[in-house]
Amino acid sequence: MFQSQFSRKLGLAVTVACFIAMAGCSGQQDEQAANQAPKAAPRAAAAKPAVAKGETPKVTPVSAKATQPTGPVITVPKGTQLTAVVDQTLRSTKTHEGDTFGASLAAPVKIDGKIVLPKGAHITGKVVHVKKNELKVELASVTLHGKSYDLETNTRRPSDKVALKSNKSTGKSKEKKTDNSILGAKTELTFKLSKPATVPAKG
Repeated sequence: MFQSQFSRKLGLAVTVACFIAMAGCSGQQDEQAANQAPKAAPRAAAAKPAVAKGETPKVTPVSAKATQPTGPVITVPKGTQLTAVVDQTLRSTKTHEGDTFGASLAAPVKIDGKIVLPKGAHITGKVVHVKKNELKVELASVTLHGKSYDLETNTRRPSDKVALKSNKSTGKSKEKKTDNSILGAKTELTFKLSKPATVPAKG
């Protein structure tokens, strides 16, 4: 009987000891959780700052593409003559409609005594008509200060470079015939604007 009572007390002591140990572990877990909670809160606050009620979050604007500045311009009237020197040789057998070529102004263009298109300004021409034995070209644009400005002119053929020469014996004029299938380099052709052209006031 004494042994039975001893066993009972021993079992009770073991039960109490286990309960105390479990309570201790639970307390440590609660303490660890309490210590970690204040650390997590600032981290969350740093990741996403609070925005006051009714306040719109600030957005950094993206700058728009800069537009080209507009300065004083001048209109070159319809009918103005432009004499261009062709930079390259064009042949009807190797050229196609729509092809472009380089040229330059042989003489300055003036309006009211002021130069608006200087001599030597770069000109872009365009082939508008090609046949086996004929070429027709026109001027498409002029470049000033690194920028291109549209031109619309009448069309010219290679033979249009030849001026009429007086025949002293008959008193009549005749035109020297030229092959219209080849437009040689250094050829000068005089065009007329078929529409007004707008260019910078300072040519």
